[in-house]
Amino acid sequence: MDAIPSFKLILGSASFSRRKILEEMGYEFTISTADIDEKSIREEKPEDLVMTLAEAKVVVYEGAIREKPASKEEAWEFIKGYSGGHAATVGSVLVTNLKTGFRKGEWDRVEIYFHEIPDEVIEKLIEEGIVLRVAGGLIIEHPLLLPYIKEVVGTTDSVMGLPKALTKKLIEEAL
Repeated sequence: MDAIPSFKLILGSASFSRRKILEEMGYEFTISTADIDEKSIREEKPEDLVMTLAEAKVVVYEGAIREKPASKEEAWEFIKGYSGGHAATVGSVLVTNLKTGFRKGEWDRVEIYFHEIPDEVIEKLIEEGIVLRVAGGLIIEHPLLLPYIKEVVGTTDSVMGLPKALTKKLIEEAL
């Protein structure tokens, strides 16, 4: 049995997926989020954007950064575009030790390749509404979408918003 960590962990995100991943990793934590307008923060490169946001995941499709769809029509356009093609997610982890001031962040990129996604599946995903609340309308762990994932080059937890290995590494470096 692992010893209880002797540090306090604060998750600076309201993301359900990030909360779930930290719980799976066995960490106890509190949540404290900043009220910022992420769409007002712009960077040209996705790697720079996620480090600037320091808590975000963005989807990149044909060189364009995709955030949460603004409408059902945009969600349709996003998901239809992935059909038979590929997209990437770029996320970051930033760890700050509030006692020592140590601060370090890194980004992680995952490539996702898709089979053709039937229109009926896209319609059901949009009807459910969850794709409207995630970057790029992309939720690869969804049971309706899973059969149409051809290959994931990287880790699913990173696509969900928090790469476990990178998070663990940065926490250990910060202690």
